[in-house]
Amino acid sequence: MSSTRTVTVASSQGLHARPAKLFVEAAQASGAQVTIAKGEKSVNAASILGVLSLGVERNDQVLLTAEGENEEQTLDSLEQFLTTDHDEAS
Repeated sequence: MSSTRTVTVASSQGLHARPAKLFVEAAQASGAQVTIAKGEKSVNAASILGVLSLGVERNDQVLLTAEGENEEQTLDSLEQFLTTDHDEAS
């Protein structure tokens, strides 16, 4: 069984290099098999090249799918990550 969630990306520059790296690390650490999809293209969320290949920009909707341990917790964590602007000036 798997869980899915649609999330709107908040980072002003989308999932470019730094936010994508942090997202991939969070997906890898989750213990679940996670995919992220934009439109018809779905990739392994633990693959930096896959995530970057989606070309996710601000306000794009992505579909997260988690399968395995802690599916809902994984989706909660990744949703929180994607709905935070990681490009804000500190």
